[in-house]
Amino acid sequence: MTGLPYGLAAVDHVQLAAPPGSEDILRAFYTDVLGMTEIPKPPVLAARGGCWFAAGPVQLHLGVEQDFHPAKKAHPGLRVTGIEAYAAHLEAHGADVTWDDDLPGHRRFYAHDPVANRLEFLEPDA
Repeated sequence: MTGLPYGLAAVDHVQLAAPPGSEDILRAFYTDVLGMTEIPKPPVLAARGGCWFAAGPVQLHLGVEQDFHPAKKAHPGLRVTGIEAYAAHLEAHGADVTWDDDLPGHRRFYAHDPVANRLEFLEPDA
C-alpha cells in the first residue's frame, strides 16, 4: 500500500487488434471455442467495428485496426481450469497448441485466435 488516495484497482479489459471485416470469425472463436459471451459495445464505439467478449470478470475487446499486424510476443494471459481438457478442446477446433514449461508453479500453453493474436492459457499447479 502506498498511502496515496488513489491507485490501480484491477485490470478492466485487454484490447487486441483485428483486421477490418474479421468480426464473424472472431465471434465464432471467442464464443463457440473459448466459451466467452459477446457483450454489446456502446453505439458510438460499435460504429468503429470490432467486438467485445467476457467470461466472468475477464473482458477481451477486439478493435479494428486498418493496417493490422498481430503482435508476435504481446498477449493476454488467461487463467483457466482443467488446462489439459481446455487444450484438447482448442485442438479439436483446429487451434495449434504450444505447451511451455518455463513458468514455475504453472501449466501453460499458447495458441492463436483466427487473426493470429497470441493467447496464453495458464493454470497454477495443484
